[in-house]
Amino acid sequence: MAKHTILSVILMIVIIMTGCSPHSTTEKKTTLTIWYWNRGLDDKLIEAARTKFPNVQIVAQKVGGDFKSKLKTTLAAGSGGPDIIAFNDWVTEMFPNADRFYDLYKLGARDIEKDYLDWKWKLGVTPQGRMVALPIDTGPTALYYRADLFKQAGLPSDPAEVHKLMGTWDEYFAAGKKLQDALGGGVKLTDNIGSIYTQVNAQSENIYFSKDNAFIGEDPSSSMRKAWDLAVKASGMGLLADANGGTPEWSAAMNTGKIASFVGAVWNKEVLQQAAPDTAGKWRVARAPGGDGNNGGSFLAIMGTSKHPNEAFQIIKWIQNPENQIKSFADVNLFPSAKVALEAPVMRQKEAFFGGQATGEVFTESALNVKPAYFGPRYVNINGIVNRQLQSVSSQGKDPGKAWHDALQRINKELLR
Repeated sequence: MAKHTILSVILMIVIIMTGCSPHSTTEKKTTLTIWYWNRGLDDKLIEAARTKFPNVQIVAQKVGGDFKSKLKTTLAAGSGGPDIIAFNDWVTEMFPNADRFYDLYKLGARDIEKDYLDWKWKLGVTPQGRMVALPIDTGPTALYYRADLFKQAGLPSDPAEVHKLMGTWDEYFAAGKKLQDALGGGVKLTDNIGSIYTQVNAQSENIYFSKDNAFIGEDPSSSMRKAWDLAVKASGMGLLADANGGTPEWSAAMNTGKIASFVGAVWNKEVLQQAAPDTAGKWRVARAPGGDGNNGGSFLAIMGTSKHPNEAFQIIKWIQNPENQIKSFADVNLFPSAKVALEAPVMRQKEAFFGGQATGEVFTESALNVKPAYFGPRYVNINGIVNRQLQSVSSQGKDPGKAWHDALQRINKELLR
């Protein structure tokens, strides 16, 4: 058999065994798995990413139930899990395990840092300078209020005038007293003691810990003590409906006009519209008393077990670029963390539920003025202790001084664990 004939036979055998033809090649795709929760990312953008990155097979998994617990179980196992994972505002709880995630600075994050709100970016960076997570959305806060009830009570109803009169928490409480005196006991200024406490803290730079993780609550001038005192004051003045968010009682009180206002994050817009459809057109939004703050907002991280960190970073960088954040806001109301996205026309659209007001203008101003904050890895534990004691003050009549003492005692025990 001629030499060239033998080579041709060998080539044909190779082609048959590999399933290829002499005129085509099969390029193996890189598979990347993403864990997120429903509406945590824009599904349309994930689909678009599959087109943008044709050599990557993106497996997007919506994880139900206790998302954080599943992540912690995965970290404890030391294997498995996704390549890309979403974090909620509990990002600092992951800081003790920062080495279990890729440092995004080493993958090129410094090149896009300038595109994002500085305070939001810093929330994903450990005190040691390791960037654990890339920003998705933000939760700037503002005062939601019933313009009709404010007007009936002789208070201003225009957002700018409301903010001028109620720029501080004490001024807000004073206006609330006037409102309740005018409208009778059936209407309360705001929803619950925990909400006041949370929103005052959201306006602070350090809540429970300094950046070296020292507990600051013992200091009488701390933001924690300020938030506690204001929340207790609102309760003592009888300004609270004692309706906790996420409950049927809260929804009913909003829908029937039993609550005239509350300070909440931008994502509360959707919550309010679903809870109180009968009040459409009556609500407005103004800058919050006490200053601008943030409550909520999420991130994307890359697990240290991923075999394809560079590809993963390119995908999360693309999904969260300013142009795509504008799309995410339009599609699923994820308020942008990219500065340029805040300038988009969609952010200034008028909304019928809010009487034709463009509430995005208010929330944008809030987002641009949030203070950089540090939460610390034990934030959730400590926050739970404090809020349980606050609830005992508001709903059970516990002495505030005793409740504060008990909160500090339990916090110190928790920190020794």
